[in-house]
Amino acid sequence: MNPIYDYGDEVRVIRNVRNDGSFPGKDKGDLLIRRGQTGHVRNIGTFLQDQIIYTVHFIEEDLQVGCREEELVPASDPWTPSLFESREKVHSRLALSLRGEIVVEPGTLGEVLKVNRDDPETGVTYHILFPGHVLAVPEQALMNQQEAAALGYREPEHATAD
Repeated sequence: MNPIYDYGDEVRVIRNVRNDGSFPGKDKGDLLIRRGQTGHVRNIGTFLQDQIIYTVHFIEEDLQVGCREEELVPASDPWTPSLFESREKVHSRLALSLRGEIVVEPGTLGEVLKVNRDDPETGVTYHILFPGHVLAVPEQALMNQQEAAALGYREPEHATAD
């Protein structure tokens, strides 16, 4: 195992980094560093003898966080920001179809499973879990919960047992 990055290298985190329970002063699951932030490698170590872990100092947040190698890219690499993040709730802006059949009505609530920003021709797309379907959806076909609420769309009520 040879590290890709060296001490002092500027890197960008490509996934949201949440507390796995090992970061003091924060609750497990709390967002530590938002995807796209840059920092500098301060230390290089291993975890379970098969993963390289970099201690990265994120200057804007003034946090030093352990990041796996696959969570980092050089800060000089092109970066496309996204409106939504994994696990975020979103609503469909339009009707979405699958093989010609509408399977998601406008305003339907879904959850972001994955963010894809690798294709410069299509822009940012998302894998969204809608009721009964996982669809690849372009960013412009989605809206956040505040926008959906302003248009009168609401989260579905959970059924209760009588």
